[in-house]
Amino acid sequence: MSALTVLASDEFGAPTPDELFNLPPIIPGVDWFTKPVLLAMLSAILVIGLCWGAFANPKIVPRGLQNVMEYGYMFVRDQVARPFLGKDADRWMGLLLTLFFLVFIWNIMGVIPIAQFPVASHIAFPAVLAGSIYVLKVYLGMKHQGPVGYFKNLMFPPGLPKPIYLLLSPIEFLSNLIIAPFTHAVRLFANMFAGHMLLAFFSMVGFWFLFEKLTPLGAGVGVIGVVMTIVFTAFEMFIQFLQAFLFAMLASMYIGGSLHPDH
Repeated sequence: MSALTVLASDEFGAPTPDELFNLPPIIPGVDWFTKPVLLAMLSAILVIGLCWGAFANPKIVPRGLQNVMEYGYMFVRDQVARPFLGKDADRWMGLLLTLFFLVFIWNIMGVIPIAQFPVASHIAFPAVLAGSIYVLKVYLGMKHQGPVGYFKNLMFPPGLPKPIYLLLSPIEFLSNLIIAPFTHAVRLFANMFAGHMLLAFFSMVGFWFLFEKLTPLGAGVGVIGVVMTIVFTAFEMFIQFLQAFLFAMLASMYIGGSLHPDH
């Protein structure tokens, strides 16, 4: 029996996927103001507060919050920006640092008590970010290469035999202008969606068999559910960090490709 089937079972008493992700409005009558929207707003405020607190009045010898945020800055600079942007890395650090911390906090909300919901598990949020990066990518490409030059370099990479372009050009068009922005959003969404489902499933197994239907056999199943919840929580935190890193890295790669088509 799949996790989806168990979650949908009324007999089991667990929430269905619809109950997990389609949450009611916080304020009656204001349909758009749901828990994911509130958490997205709080995440944005938190990112602004962290950056302001760390860098508004920086010290020569960093301490506390500034020290932590500088480690984050150096990680994004060295692992995300410089490999794809080279000398232009510092210019785009504001955007990439914000993307990384915003997506990471969106994701980590899934394991924070009370919040317990990864914002990126709603496709609208990663879609907006990925769409913004896509528009920026196309704009920068046309600005630095010209409209004709940008699409020419995109669809007809130089140095290849001309017959190859008959096959390669449609693939390049689909890959760069359709598949890339789609996968940029869906990769983040799918990982957060699946992770939230797994955590909900195993935590409900533990609660159900230890508190609702306690039997000698059920107690063992409940303990397994609790242990798996702890294990998957640790694993999910790693995935949440990894997905934030990948999202920012792909954004850097797309921007770099528009600025430096020869690379």
